[in-house]
Amino acid sequence: MEWYGALGVLLGAIMFLMALGMPVALAFLAANIVGAWIFMGGPAGITQLLNNGFGALTSFALVPIPLFLLMGELFFFTGLGSRMFTAIDKLLGRVPGRLSYVTVIGGTGFSTLSGSSMGSTALLGALMVPEMNARGYKKHMSIGPILGTGGLAIIIPPSALAVLLATLARIDVGALLIAGVIPGLILAGLYIATIWLQVKIDPEAAPAYDVPPMSAGEKAWLLLRDVVPMIAVMVLTVAGMIGGLFTPSEAAAFGALGVLILAILYRGLTWSTLKASIVGALKVTLMAYLIVFGSATFSQLLAFSGASSGLIDWATGFDLAPLVMLLVMFGVLLLLGMFMEQISIMLLTVPIFFPLAQTLGFEPVWFALVMLLALEISFTTPPFGLLLFVMKGVAPAGTTMRDIYTAAFPFIGCSLLLVVLLILFPDLALWLPRR
Repeated sequence: MEWYGALGVLLGAIMFLMALGMPVALAFLAANIVGAWIFMGGPAGITQLLNNGFGALTSFALVPIPLFLLMGELFFFTGLGSRMFTAIDKLLGRVPGRLSYVTVIGGTGFSTLSGSSMGSTALLGALMVPEMNARGYKKHMSIGPILGTGGLAIIIPPSALAVLLATLARIDVGALLIAGVIPGLILAGLYIATIWLQVKIDPEAAPAYDVPPMSAGEKAWLLLRDVVPMIAVMVLTVAGMIGGLFTPSEAAAFGALGVLILAILYRGLTWSTLKASIVGALKVTLMAYLIVFGSATFSQLLAFSGASSGLIDWATGFDLAPLVMLLVMFGVLLLLGMFMEQISIMLLTVPIFFPLAQTLGFEPVWFALVMLLALEISFTTPPFGLLLFVMKGVAPAGTTMRDIYTAAFPFIGCSLLLVVLLILFPDLALWLPRR
């Protein structure tokens, strides 16, 4: 069978099963079994494929996923996230548009600790939007920053999705996590600049209001008590990886332990919150491990059937510049993001895009970060970006999808600007990993 026939059989089976409503991981597994029967010699091929898949699950690189997820669940269920947001809100005082800034600053910290875009968006939407509406904020000032900040969880470490991508692409997990630090901070800065510009153009979009005055001593105590300890967990975790003190797995364990200790000290840890945190992390971990299993076997089938090499030869045969090919791949990711969730996109594209990227001479960690940004943008790409529907679910009554789409566009622009900066200055992503 020609390579395009093999590729058509594998992708067609997966898309057909997904269209029937089968979960993504199970659709990949079923399609892989059919492919192994066709391309690898029947029962013997299926046995070999399953053995290879289980071998992929024993990778030490997968250890950070459940630990990073546990960090985020503990941070959410024990009330540490709400505590940090309340403190930042009080510290900013009468700054125009301060609740939008609170969303970006506090949301960046929460996204960093949670590693979950959907969890971050759900928390911020439920916590901040009603308050901003009550204060007279226009909808784009309340919804937009939340949609943008929710995507920061994908690139700022610790990010469970970055760990999963690095594992699927077989690149250094620690390098990819560290590579997201500087671009993530730049993106948060672009969001803050966007809010400042929106308030400057239309001061009535975020009306000022009186807040109880606080002395410098009260502000210092609030900062030390409710903000610094939470941010310190993230800083120490990332700094340990950058300094070579921790492996990513050790950093994840250290971070989970740090959040657990904080939850105990702040008396937010109960049996119910601990159980909810563990169950939440376990559910997502099992899904992630099934996805790794399906992706590993899918990659092997693509290679065994000749689909990978055939597709790369076909794509490079057009004699297009590497930058043009990069833009094509980026566009494909954005297009898929309108109709699929991010993990499904990774399963479909990583086995194809990464070999092609290496053929084109792209640095793997840099390309992985660009791919994460594409996934982050596709999270909020109309009409079907996943975070758009999460926001609709937690937004107050009367919020239309058009309101949400309009609010998202300026922050999508910020992310696209960051992609341009990464293309022009790759060291923004590679400087820290190289050190």
